[in-house]
Amino acid sequence: MFDNTPGLMSAIRDRFAHVDACPFQGERIFFENAGGALTLKSVVDTSAKFAAIPDNQGRDNVASHALVSIINKAKADAAILFNAPTGQFFVGESGTELLFRLIRSAVMASPKTGSVIGSSFEHPASRSAAQHWAQHAGLDYISVAHNDTTGTVDALAYAASVRPDTRVATILHTSPVTGMSADISAIAKAIRAVAPDCVIIVDGIQHAAHGHIDIQSYGIDGYAVSPYKMFSRHGYGFAWVSDRLAAMPHERLIDGPELAWEFGTRDTGAYATISDVVGYMEWLGEQVSTETDRRAKIEAAAKAIHDHEQSLTNAILYGTDNLKGVSEIDGIEIIGGLDNPRREGLVSLRLSGRPSSEVVTALNDMGIRTHTRKADHYSGNILTPLGWSDCIRISLCHYNSINEVRSLLSALAKIADS
Repeated sequence: MFDNTPGLMSAIRDRFAHVDACPFQGERIFFENAGGALTLKSVVDTSAKFAAIPDNQGRDNVASHALVSIINKAKADAAILFNAPTGQFFVGESGTELLFRLIRSAVMASPKTGSVIGSSFEHPASRSAAQHWAQHAGLDYISVAHNDTTGTVDALAYAASVRPDTRVATILHTSPVTGMSADISAIAKAIRAVAPDCVIIVDGIQHAAHGHIDIQSYGIDGYAVSPYKMFSRHGYGFAWVSDRLAAMPHERLIDGPELAWEFGTRDTGAYATISDVVGYMEWLGEQVSTETDRRAKIEAAAKAIHDHEQSLTNAILYGTDNLKGVSEIDGIEIIGGLDNPRREGLVSLRLSGRPSSEVVTALNDMGIRTHTRKADHYSGNILTPLGWSDCIRISLCHYNSINEVRSLLSALAKIADS
């Protein structure tokens, strides 16, 4: 746990903007990371630097050549961060927009008979896109039911529903409501055992902040993230497509490069901030290991992030020192159960007899930022089957400390007692 290494937690937190204070509210503890992680200070500096540069890519001048080099470096850095030695990366409007685009392209390039498969576990970013374009293309949409008890979906559930004529499959890596992850490799393998040519697209938006992404091991064709949830900033999405998907018919400029997936002149600063994220992960890997290889440092950082977040999550669930965990506070119910190895830095719960929004407001008044999820078009697929109208989402990242968890538990105990 980072708190146990002298100076490390302070060094980590010092690299992020607004780590312990909101510019509008003042001092606060940030447990709303699933809504958007904190931003690296280097990302803020990089964004300001490139916002001032007037030149575009693709021109024959020194500045333009430099911008192209920066973009190429960012793509090479991303290949290491995501462990994706093949395929290509590109930016778009947002992670949601890119998921729509990847799914649209895959569905419309498929034969006009067959099916598209997804699950009720998914965020509407992928689920809506898959259903919309399946209907538009005249393909069946197959919905795999997630497990309400575990808060996730597994390979066996996909295997029971996939068909030989399944053309496109969507998978959510981690849920922003339950906090549980799915085994991407196992699900992809189960799909390909029945439909080997299926195009598989993964929503990695919620998972990205929690460290370990290994595209080469997944056996998939597309992966999209929202960089503002991965220590970068708002205003763009980031996606990877396999060489196979990249070569399929897709929207592009007439007579333009056949493999091009970007539209118009992109923000060089957006790409450059990806390099900032990679640089931070390498730095963290150096603090927790003796690795020298770039990918090995990132893997070491990812493991350390996982271990630290798990220790904080366990403290939230089971308590720490003389403070009760949420599992010991009367009236609290928790989504996904307690001993769930799929949980990634997130606990969703409700307090019996209290509207979740009321609890979130009370926590906010105590300087602790959390969030209410309602049974709406974003979270109804998870909450409605449970019979819940809402829940309190407590989402953390590796820069959160055990002292912040102690403050949270004290505050929840006071609210429950009141």
